[in-house]
Amino acid sequence: MSTSKLQVIPLGGLGEFGMNMMALRYGDDIIVIDSGMMFPDSELLGVDLVMPDLTYLRDHRSMVRALLLTHGHEDHIGAVPFFLSDINVPVYGTAFTLALVERRLEEYDIPDDTHFHAIKPRQTLEIGPFKIEFIHVTHSIVSAVALAITTPLGVVIHTGDFKVDPTPTDNELFDLHTLAEYGKRGVLLLLSDSTNADRPGYSDSERAVRPKLEDIFQRAQGRLLFSCFSSSIHRIQQFLELCQQFKRKAAIVGRSMTTVSEIAHSLRLLEIPDSILIRPQDFMDTPRSKVAVLISGTQGEPMSALARTAVDNHKHISVERGDTVVLSSRIIPGNEKLIFRMIDHLSRRGADVLYGSTNPPLHVSGHASVEELRLVLNLVRPRFFIPVHGEYRQLAKHAGVAAHLRNLGLEETFVMETGETLEIDSHGARRGERVTVGRVCIDSGSVDEVVGDVVIRDRRHLSEDGIVLPIIAINKHTGRLESVPEVVSRGFSVADDGGTEFLQSARMVVAKTLEGSNHEEMTDWGVMKEKIRADLKRHIAKETSRRPLIMPVILEI
Repeated sequence: MSTSKLQVIPLGGLGEFGMNMMALRYGDDIIVIDSGMMFPDSELLGVDLVMPDLTYLRDHRSMVRALLLTHGHEDHIGAVPFFLSDINVPVYGTAFTLALVERRLEEYDIPDDTHFHAIKPRQTLEIGPFKIEFIHVTHSIVSAVALAITTPLGVVIHTGDFKVDPTPTDNELFDLHTLAEYGKRGVLLLLSDSTNADRPGYSDSERAVRPKLEDIFQRAQGRLLFSCFSSSIHRIQQFLELCQQFKRKAAIVGRSMTTVSEIAHSLRLLEIPDSILIRPQDFMDTPRSKVAVLISGTQGEPMSALARTAVDNHKHISVERGDTVVLSSRIIPGNEKLIFRMIDHLSRRGADVLYGSTNPPLHVSGHASVEELRLVLNLVRPRFFIPVHGEYRQLAKHAGVAAHLRNLGLEETFVMETGETLEIDSHGARRGERVTVGRVCIDSGSVDEVVGDVVIRDRRHLSEDGIVLPIIAINKHTGRLESVPEVVSRGFSVADDGGTEFLQSARMVVAKTLEGSNHEEMTDWGVMKEKIRADLKRHIAKETSRRPLIMPVILEI
């Protein structure tokens, strides 16, 4: 590729939620923005997390110079351990973001020579032909930044995730001034968060939840259990302040909640009032009207602290009639069954469970709605625009929001999906060649436990149609059957009597296959397994219209 071309390469996060990863290439230098994951949907049986395919970066490993992180949400940093196990480059992010990454790295065997560089807003650094300035933005997590990347062809601005909060709880305003300065000087390309591009108006400020929380604290007579995302430091700060205001002692329960709170407190991003905290084991011994707990598990995860509390299986926390449980979070699509099952359990114990949309709100979004997106577009006034972070409908809506800039210098908007590329040179911008992208399924939390498509297909197959095991004992000297073939099934039944008649007919099919095989076939177990599988598959499909997973087992006697 000519050194006078800038290539924009989305490796995840466009046309989908999660797995955010963007590469910028100029000549022989590549920088990568974010390395996120997504949680699996119900079809990916047994998979723990899903991350972007790194094939493109592996193929150009010698060109990758750095990984830049915009903030600490899992959809932006969750795949960093897997990224670094393959491509060990310097990592740049705010101190809080890097602390969250290092916490994740403790769970994996990552090279000790990984270099982390903490940056602050307004700080700049140079990496090859790229000069990068970090710009503070407001979001639902603290220490979030946008990136202004100066290249030989012009400035690229990547907003990361953001909303324009006029009254953030930490009083750290979105740095619109710096964004506007870049807009005045001229911006080549804007990459902007599209998550809420289908929501009109403005997103509520984080302070909008305060009146509702105050009302809850005022009314609660029994114990108060409060749950939010562990990364929502602004929300946690308000909870602790209200505990002090209403003279309630506070316990913090749950691994993620405890760890993230400790990190934020150590970096002075979370202020904990004096003498307000108690140990979780002292929670039940404190007067009910004088205690509250900050507890993890808003999404009903089966082993989370709140889910275990809901079924009275937590060693320190119990719920009784008259207690109040607050879920100050959104319901992530796909988690509805888990969450509502947990709420049912809490309600059976007599708790008053507050969740969902209320007015004033219990939860506010951390992403910009249409008017905030329009504000950023008007300030930046890019020459080219790519909506990022969202499913295709959000990207298309965001493109529509930018349409008014046609008369203000915007030459073209590119609605792209993961794997499509954009090339920019002195003549303009155009779509480039596709690159290899995809999803990599990770099992059990190890960087080596990659689950292939065949495994997922087999798991889905097992869940739908069960398994049939034809077991054949063959004399290894003579090649003859030692006994009648046995057929065992699990998750597959064709009659109330357990399918005795069907299993007998299946045994006969296997025996017939064996009888029709010559001596060479009988001594080649691979051939025999395939013959048995094919014949039994046809028989079962004909008799039952089902397609169980068939795994022949040949025993040498």
